[in-house]
Amino acid sequence: MPKSSKSTDPSIPPRSFEAALEELESTVERMEAGELSLEQSLAAHKRGLVLVQYCQSALSQARQQVQVLEGDVLTPVARRFGIEPQWAVPEPEISA
Repeated sequence: MPKSSKSTDPSIPPRSFEAALEELESTVERMEAGELSLEQSLAAHKRGLVLVQYCQSALSQARQQVQVLEGDVLTPVARRFGIEPQWAVPEPEISA
């Protein structure tokens, strides 16, 4: 079977968040259109899981960076006006 231009090899990391998202969208479209065999669908699913984890990690890192920036920049300004900032939104707790 010939390989598509998009890799479904789970071991290859995405180039960026945007590339991962684009690959996910393309894979979902191909799966929904019935373009993949069962074997290709399973490989695409595995790759999709890797891409989703990558995207979740990238978003989590971005959220942390924003919280640091908000704290560094906005906290001193808010306190000058007598406001105790509530910037940091706690991560949702996951119960076992």
